[in-house]
Amino acid sequence: MIKVPYTLILSGLLAAGSIQSASAVDVSAEVMADAIHDVIEADRAVYVDLVIHRLVDEEEVIEATEEYNDDVTLPLPAQMLRASAEKVREKNSGFSFSLVSPWPINSQNKVKTEAEVKGMDFILKNPTKNYYGEETIAGKKYFTALYADIAVSKSCVDCHNNHKDSAKKDFKVLDVMGAVLVRIPLDK
Repeated sequence: MIKVPYTLILSGLLAAGSIQSASAVDVSAEVMADAIHDVIEADRAVYVDLVIHRLVDEEEVIEATEEYNDDVTLPLPAQMLRASAEKVREKNSGFSFSLVSPWPINSQNKVKTEAEVKGMDFILKNPTKNYYGEETIAGKKYFTALYADIAVSKSCVDCHNNHKDSAKKDFKVLDVMGAVLVRIPLDK
């Protein structure tokens, strides 16, 4: 099992008296990647449910578009994920995440590395399973995890199927549209 040094900030648990002390603990790269993915997945679901669904679909007070800055609209869920990923990169925390796909609308999201291609192939054949692997990029060793990105709503499918830059135009609800990629450095 690969271990990643991971400092836990457990002030809430410390203050509540649930634990006596916490400074650092070894967590496997897989457990860490799964936890990061859980947060990403929860944030996306909350954004879609509480913001997009409510303001765009129910109350119809604003739209969500790709050109959200120019159009004064809401960013699409994929754009929110990209913005979050950029904030994490700015902090130089070491890990990264993104959306990847064999058929991306945004060419930056195309699967590139051997691990991404292998992981995407695995997920397309096993959509309920996660892919875990290791790779070396620019001389650094990484743990790489991919999680199926499922078309959870008709609006996801319609957007991708009708987008001028989409390489695939026959998605159906519950199809795998790509993957959420989480990459964790293994070198110290």
